[in-house]
Amino acid sequence: MSQLKMSQDNQGKLDVEQLRAAVADGSVDTVIVAITDPQGRLQGKRCGARYFMEEVLEHGAEGCDYLLAVDVEMNTVEGYASSSWESGYGDLLMKPDLSTLRWVPWLPGSVLVLCDVLDLGGAPVAPSPRQILKHQLERLAALGLKAQVGTELEFIAFQDSFSEARAKGYRQLDPATDYNVDYSLLGTSGLEPLIRDIRLGMEGAGLYVEASKGECNYGQMEVGFRYDEALQSCDNHVIYKTGAKEIAAQHGQSLTFMAKYNEREGNSCHIHLSLWSTDDKPALAGSGEYGFSPLMEQYLAGQLACLREFSYFLAPNINSYKRFVEGSFAPTGVAWGLDNRTCALRVVGHGASLRAENRVGGGDLNPYLAVAALIAAAIHGIENSLELPPPTAGNAYAAEAEQMPTTLREARGLLAESEIARKAFGDEVVDHYVNAATIELKAFDAAITDWEKIRGFERL
Repeated sequence: MSQLKMSQDNQGKLDVEQLRAAVADGSVDTVIVAITDPQGRLQGKRCGARYFMEEVLEHGAEGCDYLLAVDVEMNTVEGYASSSWESGYGDLLMKPDLSTLRWVPWLPGSVLVLCDVLDLGGAPVAPSPRQILKHQLERLAALGLKAQVGTELEFIAFQDSFSEARAKGYRQLDPATDYNVDYSLLGTSGLEPLIRDIRLGMEGAGLYVEASKGECNYGQMEVGFRYDEALQSCDNHVIYKTGAKEIAAQHGQSLTFMAKYNEREGNSCHIHLSLWSTDDKPALAGSGEYGFSPLMEQYLAGQLACLREFSYFLAPNINSYKRFVEGSFAPTGVAWGLDNRTCALRVVGHGASLRAENRVGGGDLNPYLAVAALIAAAIHGIENSLELPPPTAGNAYAAEAEQMPTTLREARGLLAESEIARKAFGDEVVDHYVNAATIELKAFDAAITDWEKIRGFERL
């Protein structure tokens, strides 16, 4: 029986006894032990299957604590309280969450388990993205609520391999389509060898694929997945993002989730979030205006109240803010509307499916941090019984609304000064990610860009 067939029979997931049997019969020789770093990337180790079963399964695996305190290039940087040369760059513990154990069909003989990040005494490491989300879910549960989440993630695919793209300096790449293929079946047929393998691979890894579709930019695609409880949706998100790149590489192609690759449409990550009672009753629908419950009004009001101060968690990079262009389907104003794609918050569905779609985030966001921020905003609205302003009708780009931050520098300042964020996440977490933004800004401020060379080399 092939690994992919076994994956489908088990919906991609395994329990410990199934893993033990697969190791014994040779179906599994490698266990990928992974955490998610602040940039939203999977980091970790590939363990021999026997070693995992005998040691890591019970005790976990160690990794350097700099994994939560490096820049995107994996350079050690200053300013983090949790990790530094002064503290000796000690170990942290990657503790497997066995509910995440699954097949990785595109990598032979391999399964994956996601881990919580703990210190060597067994306490959660506060700045770890997965631990940040878990803390917000605990706060939500104390209110008798839980969150259901779906993330809609776009990427741009190229005919060039990743190594070819690097050699070209990521310029003049060959996009996988030659024109706008938004919803086009004909236009996306040429991508099907890659996109079909991504769909099948994700199904084999335990994700529930809904559909794939073309988008507006050349080579741009979206693969959609069924919503789930918040933590599982974020786990699925990071597995998909890594897996899609690995599958593209196997096809000799590349793809990017960066928020704004070129001057055309950027890559978004719209996040749908609804609240339910812990006994599985929808909490947002009611008898009020627009079919809202009082809690729905407070939830939305909280999103609006926190959107600017929490924008870093939705747009964490210099490039993230290039998406916010009027008329681009990326929002610029802090506004909500009923099925209105020009607003930052778009309310869709009715009854049990009533929810808000946050349209601010780009494909470069860390899902754990983004969803944690949305949940913290909801809690802020509920705990303070905030009042919801009227919806924005028509073009929100032209409305008189408070504006989203337009630079990472502005977003960093808002987060640093946010009393709401410090109450929700704690000073340790806020200071950690303020420093992450500072590091990114320093790196960009020191860089000499192609734009500067083209304008200044000869003509100035």
